[in-house]
Amino acid sequence: MSHLPEGMPRPLADELTEPFWEAAREERLLVQRCRACGAWQWGPEWCCHACRSFDVGWAEVPRQEGRYKGRIYSWERNYHPVHPALRGRDPYIVVLVELPEAGGVRMVGNLLGDPMQKVRIGAEVEAVFEHHEEAEPPYTLVQWQCI
Repeated sequence: MSHLPEGMPRPLADELTEPFWEAAREERLLVQRCRACGAWQWGPEWCCHACRSFDVGWAEVPRQEGRYKGRIYSWERNYHPVHPALRGRDPYIVVLVELPEAGGVRMVGNLLGDPMQKVRIGAEVEAVFEHHEEAEPPYTLVQWQCI
């Protein structure tokens, strides 16, 4: 099921972010991890945020009970469309999800479900992979839903 309205642009993948997008298509959640110091980081960068090493790779976020889980660190109910395709599709909820199993890094995404739902800081969420096979090239978004 697609929660993204028609007309939204495809996320741009480049040499740095391609491993994330490829893994998402396989329903795996990756974030960067430094091979030198072991620090997790998000968003993607060419060097480690902690030790400045350029030996940064990608690691799968450990699953809990077979799912990628996180906690809502912050959120916003957005009433102002950031793209013309979102006009008339508001409100929608944007969350900042903390991933405890990946060093506490935080990832931005949409919270699925009722746009007027009560949202609680610290609430558990799980990743939902939304496939867009009709796009050229196909891609997958990582969305979030309350557990």
